[in-house]
Amino acid sequence: MERAVALSRAHLGRTSPNPVVGCVLLDAHGTILGEGGHRGAGHPHAEVEALRAAGARAYGATAVVTLEPCTHTGRTGPCTGALLAAGVARVLYAVPDPTPRAGGGAALLRAAGVQVVGDVHREAAELANELWLTSVRRERPCVTWKFGGTLDGRSAAADGSSRWITGSEARADAHRLRAEHDAVLVGAGTLRTDDPHLGLRHGVVGKPPLRIVLSRDGVLRPDARVLDDAAPTLVVTAKDAVAPQLPHGHETLALPYDTEGLDLNALSRELYRRGLRSVLLEGGAALAAGFARRGMLDRAVCYLAPSFLGASGRPVLDDFGADRLADGLRFEFGEVDRLGGDLRCVLRTRTAADVRPDPLPDSGRRPVPGPGQQTPAPVTTTEAV
Repeated sequence: MERAVALSRAHLGRTSPNPVVGCVLLDAHGTILGEGGHRGAGHPHAEVEALRAAGARAYGATAVVTLEPCTHTGRTGPCTGALLAAGVARVLYAVPDPTPRAGGGAALLRAAGVQVVGDVHREAAELANELWLTSVRRERPCVTWKFGGTLDGRSAAADGSSRWITGSEARADAHRLRAEHDAVLVGAGTLRTDDPHLGLRHGVVGKPPLRIVLSRDGVLRPDARVLDDAAPTLVVTAKDAVAPQLPHGHETLALPYDTEGLDLNALSRELYRRGLRSVLLEGGAALAAGFARRGMLDRAVCYLAPSFLGASGRPVLDDFGADRLADGLRFEFGEVDRLGGDLRCVLRTRTAADVRPDPLPDSGRRPVPGPGQQTPAPVTTTEAV
């Protein structure tokens, strides 16, 4: 399963509206017969890639896959049908498919006589696919708020200088993070102040994300770097604004505007309709506060420098209405890593839409049966885990 997870991660940022999935086929001795990772909509699914690599040897094999095999017929056929046609005897999967159209593959395989074991190393597969899983569970793009700041929560000095709060390792990692998302979003203030390009640099390869700029009046500098041909740009304006004249390959989206600003919920619905499942928020403190006010920040990736700027520094987040401690924006700590002299912290929110149980199922507390073996019965114990 670790290999299957690695195969799935190799295509982050390229598969939407589909998930990232990895699959490994094993013979009775645990030898790999074939493997595959889903490369994007219209391409074969991971199971089909692995079956093609294995050929006739797939008969009687074990398939190890990060997501429950699908039952949906779209541009490609259902993976359950492909596994059955190849004569696979056993399927181990990590995460149940949460979508009504594609879910139910495990039950279909069991009904056909295939041995099926679910929740195998589920946590690792959940993390690899968390952008897509969060999106389909909440029925909108997963929003990751990325910022670099000091330990006292400042993104710039009083004079506006912010280059560079964090070191080169953190900046390179931020571009890898950008490549994993379908879109990167900034506000007009960031565009005016920094003239960001929002493309991929620092040797990061991949599909450049859609660049999204929120600008109520639609006024952009004609030489703004986001208007080059490195990637498409979507300029979001108010409905009463004059649509800007944009170079070929870029477009405008007009949204309602009220006292809260541009309608971010309407933006989220439109992006989801277009097949985007993840958005990286790189705008300023006001834009982040707008998403926080609407409860639309799903994750935060924080690059923290070991420095302080004090009260005169500019905060990473503007006021979003948290007058009481209970109203604060609450995250759960995830991974914490050191990048050069800085720290990288991943934070996540949880809602009722997250159907994953907490704690995770006991996939790590009983052995996974080997080829030809029966699934052992759960062990009942009063010992605290």
